[in-house]
Amino acid sequence: MKIDEDSPQVRFPPPFVYAGMLLLGLGIGRLLDDPPIGLDIRAASIAGMVLAVGGLGLIFAALLRFRQAGTNPEPWRQTTAFVASGVYRWTRNPMYLGMALIFAGLALIFDSLATLLLLPFVVILIDRQVIAREERYLEAKFGDDYRAYKDRVRRWL
Repeated sequence: MKIDEDSPQVRFPPPFVYAGMLLLGLGIGRLLDDPPIGLDIRAASIAGMVLAVGGLGLIFAALLRFRQAGTNPEPWRQTTAFVASGVYRWTRNPMYLGMALIFAGLALIFDSLATLLLLPFVVILIDRQVIAREERYLEAKFGDDYRAYKDRVRRWL
């Protein structure tokens, strides 16, 4: 992975963090005979599917906005445009929120308490190591326009 000099300098693909922690949670759960989450398995599966599909929808809507703006979604590549429309009117990070929803949905589908308990750690890691870098970069690149956007729109929800 080549990191552009003019970029937020994120050194790893965020989806890999979510996927890695998901697999870690499932593995820990299997090793420790993971207790169930405690929901009816049918209800948990339906809720998990709704969360996962909703997360995918957020990600695709965000990627569509990036494509329309002609900018890169990868946080190790140069950002050429600042996107504040569509799903970006409600959250500054719909892709990371979407990944978190997918993560939670899969934890419910697999009925893995260990996996679900790892979600806050994943969110904190993404927030501190990815989003914070992206925000510093976007503020430096787009200045007052980005700062005004940050004042209007929440980081997650």
